[in-house]
Formats: sequence, C-alpha cells, structure tokens
Amino acid sequence: MFSIFKKPLLSKQDQSLIVASIAAAEQRTTGEIRVFIESHCKHDHPIHRSEEIFTSLNMHLTEHRNGVLIYVALKDRKYAIAGDEGINKLVGGNLYWNAAAEKLLGFLRENKIGAGISNCIAEIGASLAEHFPDDHTNPKNELPDEIVFGK
Repeated sequence: MFSIFKKPLLSKQDQSLIVASIAAAEQRTTGEIRVFIESHCKHDHPIHRSEEIFTSLNMHLTEHRNGVLIYVALKDRKYAIAGDEGINKLVGGNLYWNAAAEKLLGFLRENKIGAGISNCIAEIGASLAEHFPDDHTNPKNELPDEIVFGK
C-alpha cells in the first residue's frame, strides 16, 4: 500500500514527553527552552545551524536573554545546544552546552530520542532555575513549548 504521508520524526509519545518536560522545566524559571528537530543539518557544523534557528525563532528577544535551543538533525546524527547571552555569561557558554550535549549523545546512540531530549531539558531547566528562578513577576510564557520540526 502506498502512502503519501512521511513517517514522523518522533512518535506522539516522545513528542508529548518532550513538551511536558519543557513545561515542567519552565515552571521553575524565567528561562525559555525550545526544541528544533529536522532530518538533515544544512551546515557542516550543527552549532551554526542551531544559531541560525535560534535567531529565526526569535529566541534572542526574551526579556532576560535566557533562551536555550536544543537542536537535533536525526538522519545526519548531528546535534547542538545554543544558549543566549544572559545564560551563557552565567554557565560558561559553549563548555557547558557541550557537556550537556555529550549526555544527550548517549541517549541518541541508544535511539532513545525522547528520553534523551527530555533528560537534557531537565538538566538545562535546573541550570536556568538556579540562575533565573521564577520570581512570579513575569508569569507569561514568552515562547511556545511545542517542538519545531524542520524538513
């Protein structure tokens, strides 16, 4: 039987787990976490793609400059984590994100994509809560929690 529909990049269960993880992490912080998943990375190094996506999703416009993007190109097996200048100053920038990405890699190698991204979100959320705790002065969610899918 022929189908015109492509297989989704993530199961509905993994998608629900990731979105719930974002919502839970953001309850404790003014920080914002986004997840972008696509099949293929358009750049040689995924950090360049993640920075491009970061800007296109307006993540640099958060009030405290504390947005974090988790980027995964599933078929190319590439991934990166990018943080805005507010959080980068406090966690050490790329060194911190590289360590978080290495933990994510362990899950990806076992094809536990949803669990890996969810675990990564929890760790990033803990850092955001430490440095940017929810002070209840800005109750709005500045950026959507849903996963963004590329091509």
